[in-house]
Amino acid sequence: MSEIAEFTKHLGHYLPQQDVALVKSAFEFSESAHRGQFRKSGEPYITHPLAVASILSQWRLDAQGLAAALLHDVMEDTSVTKNELEKSFGKPVADMVDGVSKLDQIEFTSKEEVQAESFRKMLLAMARDVRVILIKLADRLHNMRTLDVMAPVHRKRIAKETLDIYAPIANRLGLNSLYLELQDLSFKHLYPLRYRILAAAIKAARGNRREVMNRLLDVIREGLARENVLAVVSGREKTIYSVYKKMREKRYTFAQVFDIYGVRVLVADKTNCYAALGVLHELYKPIPGKFKDYVAIPKANGYQSLHTTLFGPFGTPLEAQIRTHDMHRVAEAGVAAHWLYKAGGELDLAEAQRETSRWLQSLLEIQSESGDSKEFLEHIKGDLFPDEIYVFTPKGKIMALPRGATAVDFAYGVHTDIGHHCVAARINYELLPLRTELKNGDHVEILTSPTARPNPSWLSFVATGKARSRIRHFLKGLQQKESAALGERLLNQALATLKVEPDAISWDRWEALAKEYGAKTQLDILADIGLGKRLSFVVAQALTRIPGKAEDAPSPSLAKLSSLTLRGVEGVAIQYAKCCRPIPGDAVVGQFRRGQGLLVHTRDCVTLKKQHVDASELVDVEWAPDVAGVFETGIRLLVADRRGLLADLALAIADADANIDTVSMERPDGGEVLAMFFGVQVRDRRHLAQVLRSLRHIPDVKRAQRTRT
Repeated sequence: MSEIAEFTKHLGHYLPQQDVALVKSAFEFSESAHRGQFRKSGEPYITHPLAVASILSQWRLDAQGLAAALLHDVMEDTSVTKNELEKSFGKPVADMVDGVSKLDQIEFTSKEEVQAESFRKMLLAMARDVRVILIKLADRLHNMRTLDVMAPVHRKRIAKETLDIYAPIANRLGLNSLYLELQDLSFKHLYPLRYRILAAAIKAARGNRREVMNRLLDVIREGLARENVLAVVSGREKTIYSVYKKMREKRYTFAQVFDIYGVRVLVADKTNCYAALGVLHELYKPIPGKFKDYVAIPKANGYQSLHTTLFGPFGTPLEAQIRTHDMHRVAEAGVAAHWLYKAGGELDLAEAQRETSRWLQSLLEIQSESGDSKEFLEHIKGDLFPDEIYVFTPKGKIMALPRGATAVDFAYGVHTDIGHHCVAARINYELLPLRTELKNGDHVEILTSPTARPNPSWLSFVATGKARSRIRHFLKGLQQKESAALGERLLNQALATLKVEPDAISWDRWEALAKEYGAKTQLDILADIGLGKRLSFVVAQALTRIPGKAEDAPSPSLAKLSSLTLRGVEGVAIQYAKCCRPIPGDAVVGQFRRGQGLLVHTRDCVTLKKQHVDASELVDVEWAPDVAGVFETGIRLLVADRRGLLADLALAIADADANIDTVSMERPDGGEVLAMFFGVQVRDRRHLAQVLRSLRHIPDVKRAQRTRT
């Protein structure tokens, strides 16, 4: 076919002959494997891999990458195996094809899980070899260009996935032209009517504004020439999607989006960048707050440029980008510039490559701590979006973080141990809470304590995938440790009921049981008991039965366990129900919630009774004689309103050595009597009675009683 002849002729311009032969061999292998297969458009399937390889050849990708591009669908759509590819084309090519391939052969619980797992696999392969993502992005670009033949429902799904995941990856890797095209194509298929209307409006406006734009470019060229700044000046039109995005974000009409056009100035070196900026600011006044220096502080993807917005002719804003020719190549091609320009030795991409490598390495770290594919995808989504801020460490080092990042994100960005033990932040030399959102240029110092540990509430405000995955990983480890401790106590109770000493269970018996249950260690079995995934009396029976002798496990009623002793505030494995808020001295019962541990209720809890909980989920619990810690409970007061009453009530509670958590009030009948509710922390029922007595001594208190809600 003429297409392959044209393609290999183009490759001859930058690849040696033996490399062209490898690519040609990959084409022949792929054509043979896909023979008889057709695309939805009716074209032979081989036209797709050839188109993908052609896109990559424009980035001057090496022969192995092009071979993998031509073969990228053979494992997914034909009977060809990875071993066959490795024998014919070598391990690097086979690994790349495997990285791009989806996981259709594995059964998952949902389509979302399939997508998340495929994406996770691709990103991990990409972390080892960035060519994997270049192939995948070129594959996605060609699919988006030919998406019209698909059903509307599939078009929308693929377009949304592209906009959410693949376009941000292209941007994160600095592939600017690809990023913009993927955005426009996604917009076209997601909102076809909006796309058509905007495209027509921009086309009409283009004719009206072309003459103005040409005059503007001439003025800028003349101004630069007067100052002896050699530059290439060109007009830059906003994409349809970026116009739409601006209209949505700013709530503009199309007529209000004046800066559809911008100016790009390319100069020889950094010095001339700043000289050209001075000329533009002389010609047209800059808009305050609209200047960004990505030359001194490059973006994480290696992008460098000066951005400024000017008051143009007729008062309309004019966006200008100023950069060197080398910076422009990186801006357009990103990591692909490594292949595109390395042969000529024109471009030093060392720092951009290092930044990309660091980001890819962070993906591997996040993966190692993520429980499943969907969690991994959730963690990294925040890192894909490009809107960044730049802050300073105490030593003056610059750190890039996503917009919305907090002091906790900064702490984990410095080091995991700093994140785990952080207690406060000094931002611009002022002591502030950890949830404080950082701004561009902030000077940040983290204060730590060796006894501090991550708080689950941090997950509600952190913005980086690294911080989120580190916190979750720590909490999972903590939960397992505490759940295992609870599981051990429950198991010991069950063994005591069977009159068996825990030390009498041999290590071999534990190992046999772990193998039977499919658990890795004894700790996993104990944690499962503590989380309610396994019943303690069943495990006790399994540990004590004679190996090889099958016995029916007794029902819960037959294995009557002694009560579990509550020692205090137990952490994540044992929690106290908010519906009835039990405190030491109350008659209590424990409810197992699968995967969440033990929830302690009062025996007369209304909520528990309404749930109709199965008897096997309940366990007898009792308070230890020396319970430690404080417990939340509620107090309801009816009081005669007067000035200073709240202060007197707070003082009475403090005098009783109790702490106030929350306060609320209401007027039941709109009169002088107030109903007040205090959330207080007490040690036990006696302590609560002491608090109530202290409150009743105040003459204005008409009634004081404990409330469960």
